Amino acid sequence: MELTRTGRRGRRMRWLLGGLVGAVCVGTATRYAAASDHQDTPEVELNATMDINDVFAFPGSAPGRIVLAMTTASPIAPGTPISFNPNLLYQFKIDNSGDAVEDRVIQVTFTGTGASQQVHVRGPVAPAQVGTMNTVATAGAEIIGPVNSAMGGTDGIQVFAGLRDDPFWIDLEQFFRILPDRKPVGGQLSTLPETPSASAWRNPGVDFLRGLNCLAIVIELPVSQLTAGGNAKIGVWGTISR
Repeated sequence: MELTRTGRRGRRMRWLLGGLVGAVCVGTATRYAAASDHQDTPEVELNATMDINDVFAFPGSAPGRIVLAMTTASPIAPGTPISFNPNLLYQFKIDNSGDAVEDRVIQVTFTGTGASQQVHVRGPVAPAQVGTMNTVATAGAEIIGPVNSAMGGTDGIQVFAGLRDDPFWIDLEQFFRILPDRKPVGGQLSTLPETPSASAWRNPGVDFLRGLNCLAIVIELPVSQLTAGGNAKIGVWGTISR
């Protein structure tokens, strides 16, 4: 079973990557995504680490490098004990041929929980099979290290997995007043007030996520490890699966 989410910004984005134009599709296994889609099943709502919040791609720390980031489990109050789910496979999928099928995958898994949790990063490698049935790659190098620590070299892959301030901005209280049927039935967000009803955003809005955290997987690497055949465009999306 693959739990694929568009994240809160489920639309096509284009980034200038030092002369490389990357077409980044933050989407699902479905080829055309035009809206946000997460926390839409009871299983995901009750298991925050299954829920992809956002997928990002932007220029790296030097020309020819790219940063891929995936956030999950938001909102997390400061001091809340939480870990990545060691029973899930977190993946960045990269299409470098323009057919909306992954040609490379970066696979991230976790062992242990709490402060001693370890992150395992494999790839980018060609997937053993494409689509919803993915297996963990066994070929190629693997980066292993503790969460909440930066790993890797400046000329290759750099990895961070751990708590970060949620970068997304939303007036969530007003959102649930506008669309009350989207309010979760359980968890922290279920306690937000939804009355009085509203039909428009407040001005100025209130950044509900200010000071709240998310779990983030951040990977920086050379763009050349993702492209192929002289094609300068790539598609990037994220999945979480069991």
